[in-house]
Amino acid sequence: MRRKAHRNTTIRKAHPWGTPPWRVDFRPAPSSLPDQVDFAIVGGGFSGLSAAAWLRRFAPGKSVLVLESASLGDGASGRTGGMALSETAAGQLPGLGDVLAGYKKILDALRINSRLTLPGVWELGHSASAGDSPISWNDSGELIVVRLVPGGTVDPGRVVAGLARAAENAGAQIVERAEVRSVDFANPVRLRVRHEFRDRIQQKEIRAGQVLLATNALSLKLPGLRAAAAPKLTFALATAPLSAAQLKAIGLGSRRPFYTVDLPYLWGRLLESNGVIFGAGLVPPYVGTPSRFPLGDGSKKNVARDLRHYDVRRGQSADRIRWLENRVRNLHPALESVRITHHWGGPILLTEKMLPIFRRHPCSKQVMILVGYNGHGVALSVYLGKWAAEALLARRALPSWE
Repeated sequence: MRRKAHRNTTIRKAHPWGTPPWRVDFRPAPSSLPDQVDFAIVGGGFSGLSAAAWLRRFAPGKSVLVLESASLGDGASGRTGGMALSETAAGQLPGLGDVLAGYKKILDALRINSRLTLPGVWELGHSASAGDSPISWNDSGELIVVRLVPGGTVDPGRVVAGLARAAENAGAQIVERAEVRSVDFANPVRLRVRHEFRDRIQQKEIRAGQVLLATNALSLKLPGLRAAAAPKLTFALATAPLSAAQLKAIGLGSRRPFYTVDLPYLWGRLLESNGVIFGAGLVPPYVGTPSRFPLGDGSKKNVARDLRHYDVRRGQSADRIRWLENRVRNLHPALESVRITHHWGGPILLTEKMLPIFRRHPCSKQVMILVGYNGHGVALSVYLGKWAAEALLARRALPSWE
């Protein structure tokens, strides 16, 4: 019998990373953990939920379990800015295909009302003269449009909720507050899970035929990536709605999103309300050059765990938020006194050469890893989530990008 999901009416404590201007209006029906499943997916973000939905569509007779350590949307997928970009952060990779076309096809197939628009994305750069550029901003020099590339925007909250509904409607079981503490690479694979269920803490061992680790910057131990990826917290703000005259003045009348191709980095997009999102800044700060893997602050601390303790209202995070707000107000006179309605942060995982990590775990062929989108995860994660489902079912080979 199909389980009935319900809306979450619980008043939740404010998140230390702030609140983005969208919400995930879906909570899976509370359920206990099974003893054994065919497929266990660790991580209830874009990748994991996409893989779960497609596994059940491709193999309806197989059991699929999604384990989310917090609530759906608490991680990177619910805190992204919602810019859908083509390719990967490392460019077009062999066999990747058309990410944006595949993304749209997946959303349509799963009947997700994502508010996806693909008008193209402005690439901005610094120049001595704006020429015919619709944008001319004061940001460490004159910032103008240098190129239009494929891409657009989406409502991330709607995508998370839509993927979760599609997965659960197809028969996958989604369990929140279920943290995988360790993996025993036996046959079958054994997952040791800490589950908060009905105001009690349960410890459970689950046997799984195959496992997909679709975690984020907060969980690098399970996939064994502590030495291969750098977790950061990145920041964004949203303004109150701007008038048509204000949007025209700042060059966003076309409603195209934008990002810079040089430093200091800045990206942004419009909301349906005509508010504007601007994003930039990392904590811990980026160290290194584009040709060298960023190794964080050089400390021996577990930086991934430290991300949980950053608060956008305090310390380094608050400093970066203030820096971003001051930067936005100085871009153009039309933004000097604009009201800021939201401040928030979200985790981002930076990998060597900006390549997504999509491979079998070195300790077990029954365990697959899919992480590390380097800021390109909005479309790419959903697209590769379907690919992961096909690979788990031996319908498609994994890529050889590394």
